[in-house]
Amino acid sequence: MKEIPHAYVCIMAGGSGERFWPMSRQRTPKHLLKLFSDRTLVEETVRRLDGVVPRANVFVLTNVAQLDGTREALHGLLPAENIIAEPAKRDTAAAASLATGLVRARDPKGVLALLPADSYIRDTVTFAKQLRQGLNRASQTTALLTFAIKPTQAATNFGYLKLGEDVAGGDGFRKVVKFVEKPDPATAARYVASGSFAWNAGMFVWSVDSFLAEAELHASELAKFIREFPAGDPTAYLAARFLTLLPKVSVDYAILEKASSVETLLAEFDWDDVGVWTALPAYLPRDGAGNATRGTVVTEAGAANNIALSNGRVIALVGVKDLVVVETADAILVCHRDAVDEIKKLMPQLPKDVL
Repeated sequence: MKEIPHAYVCIMAGGSGERFWPMSRQRTPKHLLKLFSDRTLVEETVRRLDGVVPRANVFVLTNVAQLDGTREALHGLLPAENIIAEPAKRDTAAAASLATGLVRARDPKGVLALLPADSYIRDTVTFAKQLRQGLNRASQTTALLTFAIKPTQAATNFGYLKLGEDVAGGDGFRKVVKFVEKPDPATAARYVASGSFAWNAGMFVWSVDSFLAEAELHASELAKFIREFPAGDPTAYLAARFLTLLPKVSVDYAILEKASSVETLLAEFDWDDVGVWTALPAYLPRDGAGNATRGTVVTEAGAANNIALSNGRVIALVGVKDLVVVETADAILVCHRDAVDEIKKLMPQLPKDVL
């Protein structure tokens, strides 16, 4: 299939390495893990873009601590200069501005998709079809575009989009009425029951002109950063201007919630942000007692509903239920399934050499 002219993809590959500790670390967060295959999640993300945009038009935005690991994971797939390190951790408004400035400096007619590096998508054919749809739509409208995920449960760890009417001539796109922060359980249940809300997947598409125009109206520092972005190696520019011009704020809050027009396309492909260990059983082999395992794991005496990943040593589970057990060379996690959201609270107590 012919690649789309003036189309680019920028992949956000940051992360703190907390939610999938001890396999993930500050230097090797989730997108650098091989959770489902012999490929890292960031490599899977790059490969599913084939046929949509040329590899030369794919950029990965990471941070200084993870630059070497990301370049190693993508060696042979992308040129080293297409993997760019942010000087410090910021939120998605910084990533969106960096992506837009980067593309605009190379192609003033550019349209771009901004995607996370660590989502898991198996239906790559439908994903590619809808991504092409989004990039083509971005070349024809001043609206900022998102992908929406039909909720499968009343999740409280995602933001939501309130969906409006179909866009005339919009090829399946709908208007976004408003963005909603992560809700409490009762509110999330109402949203899902209404049928008028979808999860905000954090996947965006826009033309460089459209995003810059909205930044000029709502976030002058972001606009200045984009306008002055250099055409060559951006390292010196980032060192000089990244911290001074890019506040730590989400792109939803800085731009999208205030934009004159936002449209969304309901994803027809499967999508999982694989946010915590308990997301893995859907993709790992399970025995008759519901134990989801990877590596050398043996169970006995009623061990049930556990998640166990061995990275070398044998894990033996006897008479235990509802645990997450993860073994690495220098650390072992034993956690109740209901407490996986609390793993990040361990970080201040752990030795620095295992972070």
